[in-house]
Amino acid sequence: MGRSGIASAFAAGVLLVVALASASAEAAVYRYVDDRGTVHFTDQPQDARYEWIPTDDDAFIERNQEKGRYKLPPDDTYDRLILRSARNHRVEPALVKAVIAAESNFKPTAVSRVGAQGLMQLMPRTARELGVRNPFHPGENVEGGTRYLRDMLDRYGDLNRALAAYNAGPNAVDRYRDVPPYPETLDYVSRVLTYYRGYHAEFRSRVPRIGPPTVVPRSVPKNRRSP
Repeated sequence: MGRSGIASAFAAGVLLVVALASASAEAAVYRYVDDRGTVHFTDQPQDARYEWIPTDDDAFIERNQEKGRYKLPPDDTYDRLILRSARNHRVEPALVKAVIAAESNFKPTAVSRVGAQGLMQLMPRTARELGVRNPFHPGENVEGGTRYLRDMLDRYGDLNRALAAYNAGPNAVDRYRDVPPYPETLDYVSRVLTYYRGYHAEFRSRVPRIGPPTVVPRSVPKNRRSP
């Protein structure tokens, strides 16, 4: 098997874990294998080629937490900001909070080794494009980051690729036409989905569901790749 085949097989295996981690008690997971051998997963199939597969996501999350991996960070400091921005951009508040937890662990002054800044770790250029003047201001950062997350959801039409684009950039997702087989990105997607599941229970007990599910964009682009 060539390098591309190995990368595809590795990515498909990890994406299965990601898909199982993202399923909720109310949603099944479906998959299909395309003509190139790429495995696709979703919890809302819109294609007859998808087949249902059983899941045990609760056990998956519990195993990771027992090992100390993906332990849910308890912090409600920015929940009001999260709820406001989530409503503004029709994104699940639990997903926004999960991205914040994975990106900065709720530290508004966080700066990554590549220069990403603030709670949702916006790169300076991205922040400017989003109209964020001060990326270290929690309100501005969360508003800009949530808007960018919404853009990625609309662009790709599924949660896995949207999160991968938030982490590795849309060019990488476009290049592979899927979640890039980068260990950091694969771990990031799995981590955010695990946090998302945990925070979803918190927000569900306090507020009604906001808008459509995040895995379904407001409009599915005809061409998902950049020209």
